[in-house]
Amino acid sequence: MTEKILLVDDEKDFLTVMSERMTARGMQVTTADSAQAALQEVESGTYDAIVLDLKMPGMDGIETLKAIKARNPTLQVILLTGHATLEKGVEAMKLGAMDFVEKPADLNVLTEKIKNAQARKMVLVAKQTEQKLKSILTTKGW
Repeated sequence: MTEKILLVDDEKDFLTVMSERMTARGMQVTTADSAQAALQEVESGTYDAIVLDLKMPGMDGIETLKAIKARNPTLQVILLTGHATLEKGVEAMKLGAMDFVEKPADLNVLTEKIKNAQARKMVLVAKQTEQKLKSILTTKGW
């Protein structure tokens, strides 16, 4: 199954190179060069994983993560940064980030994390569907 990825980073050269490398591995990649562009993509598309830069001008990765999770808690976010700190990593995980990767990202490691994100999202969506079905069955009295 092809992974649908939203890659978010304010460095356009990085976006181009990573997008090409991920596409070569069979992933379907959409890019966004700002938090605002990423939030628009989240509203209009579905993704298995979002790879999100932590340090961006304007709205940073932590604020973007909060906004993404508020819109859709099942979205799996992997934070990517060249400025990793334990404090930011812990904060991101508490806010619902699935993982945290330092730049320069090893593409093999990132690919594995994306596959894990896709599997995790499928489990969460299945649980939500099951809960909705149970709710319908109990409220309808069938």
